[in-house]
Amino acid sequence: MDWLSLIVGLGVGLLFSIPLIVSAVRRETRRVRRLERQARAADRLAELGMLTGGLAHEIKNPLSTVGLNVQLLQEDLQAVSEQAPPDSELQEPVGRIKRRLESLARQAQRLREILEDFLRFAGRVKLDRSPHDVHALINELADFFAPQAQSCQVHLRTQLSAKPPTASVDAGLLKQAVLNLLINATQAMSEAREAGLPSGGSDELIIRTERGRSLGQDEIRIHVTDTGPGIEPDKLGKVFHPYYTSKKGGTGLGLPTTRRIIEEHGGTVTVHSELGRGTDFVLTVPVNPPNNNGDD
Repeated sequence: MDWLSLIVGLGVGLLFSIPLIVSAVRRETRRVRRLERQARAADRLAELGMLTGGLAHEIKNPLSTVGLNVQLLQEDLQAVSEQAPPDSELQEPVGRIKRRLESLARQAQRLREILEDFLRFAGRVKLDRSPHDVHALINELADFFAPQAQSCQVHLRTQLSAKPPTASVDAGLLKQAVLNLLINATQAMSEAREAGLPSGGSDELIIRTERGRSLGQDEIRIHVTDTGPGIEPDKLGKVFHPYYTSKKGGTGLGLPTTRRIIEEHGGTVTVHSELGRGTDFVLTVPVNPPNNNGDD
């Protein structure tokens, strides 16, 4: 009887276990299929990225030829204009063609800028890390950008922490990430001034650094703060989306590129904004990022 009871008990237990086993198998099957779909989608995205990158390169080459030929035509027209008498009937059609060529040259340059921004954004980011004094990098960038800020009537200044921070970063890419923010802020303040929009009023652009620590990791925070018109709350979450821009002539890839560079460094980008007062972008970069695969 004991053996019979044991067999019956096992049989009943097995009967109750079958639905659980079937359910577990179905869950695992669904999970595997979901992972397979994600893998196929990732492969398609990678293939699409290669195709669009190749297409951009193919467009860039003939576009450069177009730009060069427009420049040559402008030079030829200038020579014709100088040779013809001021009251010649040629002056009017030559002037009209000049204006059209100038418009064509501007559009060709605009397309080149869009393609270059796209190639930088779509291309693989390979960091060349080494220890750098972040303050030295910021001072170099401030010296480089100061003339452009002055031409836009923007006052650029730095507020650097007392102790010069050293971090393992790609110097060129980190400066590019900050430069994108400086360009955006300068354009925002200039356009707000021209349109008479409410802003902080001082036309100041500040690069500020501070040391921090998060999750046991030392980090450097780089603030790029402007006194421009600010960003509307419903648009704040969109500023890092590719091709989203409210700037005249903007490509909408500057901020996404900045975020991608900082995230490749193992850091984060956050933004705080107040309408009519200004915006503060914060780039947080770990001093010694983990799992850097020997890039240091």
